[in-house]
Amino acid sequence: MRAREPHNGGHTLWEAAVNPARFASPAGTVLRAALILALLLGWSIAAGPDARAGEARAGAVVVRGGNTLYSASGARCTVGFNARSGSTLYALVSGWCVGSVGSTWYADSTLTTAVGVTAGMSFPGNDYAVIRYTNTTVSYPGEISLGGGGVQDITAAASPAVGQQICHVGRTSGYRCGTVQAVNVTVNYGGGVVSGLFRSNLCSEPGDMGGPAFSGGTALGIIVGGSGNCASGGVTYYQPVVEILAVYGLSIY
Repeated sequence: MRAREPHNGGHTLWEAAVNPARFASPAGTVLRAALILALLLGWSIAAGPDARAGEARAGAVVVRGGNTLYSASGARCTVGFNARSGSTLYALVSGWCVGSVGSTWYADSTLTTAVGVTAGMSFPGNDYAVIRYTNTTVSYPGEISLGGGGVQDITAAASPAVGQQICHVGRTSGYRCGTVQAVNVTVNYGGGVVSGLFRSNLCSEPGDMGGPAFSGGTALGIIVGGSGNCASGGVTYYQPVVEILAVYGLSIY
């Protein structure tokens, strides 16, 4: 079992028994001790009515999916994807990571560039939150960072399907690709049950939480937990993106 993360605590994650009449994942009781991956990168946030969605202005701070965002409490959260409602832009992040509504987030660990505030969250039951960008001097392109200077433009969102190819980016484990193993999975975080997740055969490590999961240019989910590690093998759990978009009336751009 993984050691607990020193930051924002850690969660032991158990995959609960799945009812095949309700869920598409395999029947039977599966108990997997695992740690919920603690806080990955999370980029911050800036965008109000005048922010330009796809434009990275020269010399400006740029916040993409896969970047890190910081709070005065010491928390670090990863932005999974950028999304919008009209001219207002948002970051999709883990609900467990942000902690509470109203928190201010920064684009840097020295807390000099405030970029947004937590506008809504749902945890437990679900594991997601949205941060509203408020700093119009920061750019928020609709793409994710793959590491090493590479980016992937994200233009759509979809529900995952068993057997579908999936890639994810974690701060610790990096860029990896595999397949979706199960959908509509229920897990027990120890402090609360979360349902409607999906699972892949990709490994992940502490620090990966919040990282984007995608297939080509389509957003699928954000990393919320995992079992095992990348040395011996493991699986990763994700919060589906389409649910977050539907709840808050957002769209990928």
